[in-house]
Amino acid sequence: MRTQATIAGLGATAAIAVIALSYQAPEGTQLFRGERLGAEDYQFIKYVAEFGKSYGTRAEFNFRQAQFAETLAKIENHNAQNGGMSTVGINHMADWTPSEYKKLLGYKGVQKKATLGAELLDESNLDATVNWVTKGAVTPVKNQGQCGSCWAFSTTGSVEGAMFLSTGKLQSFSEQQLVDCDKVDQGCNGGLMDNAFKYIETNPLELESNYPYTGRDGSCSYTKSKGVAKVAGFKDVAAGSASQLKAAIAKGPVSVAIEADQSVFQFYSGGVITSGCGSQLDHGVLAVGYGTESGSDYILVKNSWGASWGVDGYVKMAPSQCGVTTAASYPTE
Repeated sequence: MRTQATIAGLGATAAIAVIALSYQAPEGTQLFRGERLGAEDYQFIKYVAEFGKSYGTRAEFNFRQAQFAETLAKIENHNAQNGGMSTVGINHMADWTPSEYKKLLGYKGVQKKATLGAELLDESNLDATVNWVTKGAVTPVKNQGQCGSCWAFSTTGSVEGAMFLSTGKLQSFSEQQLVDCDKVDQGCNGGLMDNAFKYIETNPLELESNYPYTGRDGSCSYTKSKGVAKVAGFKDVAAGSASQLKAAIAKGPVSVAIEADQSVFQFYSGGVITSGCGSQLDHGVLAVGYGTESGSDYILVKNSWGASWGVDGYVKMAPSQCGVTTAASYPTE
């Protein structure tokens, strides 16, 4: 198959011809499910071109087209019924199966943190809006790939923010070090941010540039003398409290666990998620701000699925959605 750039530059008819030729379908057989190309077929061709998809066989092509059709139906149904609070749209996962998608969801921890022992934060003078992205405390959106290492990205994000606030310098730290070396957690098979904070207490994180991300489990090659990101401990945020989570975010980026296995999150494309997200925690992300949009309070969350997901890699969700207030913590120095 030609490159994404080449196919994207072709007209619809030419793109169809390119794809058909690449699969060398025997004479008299059909590459597409219908006798004639419909609007859904053209949408799938556009998707293949835009995201540079490549399938090894005609059977795989047809299977992925069927998955895409199911996704498209969910998206159209959501956008028709949701009343405009949040929207969903096509992204790179639109041809994935549910089991493939769930491999990304690697949070392995408690479903709700105990409120007892959580530090009670002052809520009296909170700003109406906080955004640590615009304040320079957040590194560019990263991509965990097809590895359940979300917990590691959530951890590095909060440590990056804490180090920025203490030093004035924003640096990107190594998720791969956590995947390879934090033996309490399970690398690409999942983990817990609190465990990672405990690991960093005695093993400061190396820079991403020194220990780059590979997206797979590997042997630990940590050099302690190169560790620069230090953590003295961590603190929990009182579970279930939107105001306490906002108070924590006002201090800096916060690691949070959410439920991400619903299509309202998987295919999020804009607005504020106000329904349909659940609270069965399965994904580690980073809360980097809060505010109000169209009358709805939201928590601003940085995901680790690349900048093409969501809105430049970010999502806004109501505090009552996705379990965002139930298992939050942040590092201390």
